Amino acid sequence: MFLLRCFSLWVFLLLLEHRLHRVSGAMQPGIGGGKFSTRDGMRCTWSASDTGDAVNVRVDCEKSGAQRNGAVTETSCEYLGKPRSCPGYNSDPKAFWKQVARAFKRLQGKVCIDGSALVKTGMCKSAPRQAHLRLNPDSVKIGRTALTTPPPLQSSTAACLKGAGHRRGAEDYCGSSWASVCAFFMSIVQSEDC
Repeated sequence: MFLLRCFSLWVFLLLLEHRLHRVSGAMQPGIGGGKFSTRDGMRCTWSASDTGDAVNVRVDCEKSGAQRNGAVTETSCEYLGKPRSCPGYNSDPKAFWKQVARAFKRLQGKVCIDGSALVKTGMCKSAPRQAHLRLNPDSVKIGRTALTTPPPLQSSTAACLKGAGHRRGAEDYCGSSWASVCAFFMSIVQSEDC
């Protein structure tokens, strides 16, 4: 049992390291992602994918203060560009994606709103306009999602609530795509789940 817990902890730490590595901006060419917040309270995540000669960057934002009102304000959109037309991208894609993360932070209230605002990097400032990421206006989605009321708690739910904490923590640290795997390992290591 001890070996299983050690192995589980080791795998969890590897997944956590991978997630932190991605968030910091150290990414592989054509694949990337990160997080940023705006001054108006929007918490955003972005992820890039390679679509052949172009790059598609999806941005998903959520207004955290709206949760108190029983709803979450959400915004999502996509940015398109051809960073391969920039010599700087071709020589150091890792630095390019770090600069993209900073450029999104600088956009602030213009993210998914201002179609004329480009996501520019310093290393590509003299590159052609197509090298920079620009908003695809057809991809913008703005909405409100009502929060559902949780089911009533049963008598022996203290341990179950810890399991919910595993799931929330796993999603925070590992991202939504790895959340179920991370939650599994967290429940094994802490073993106080239902």
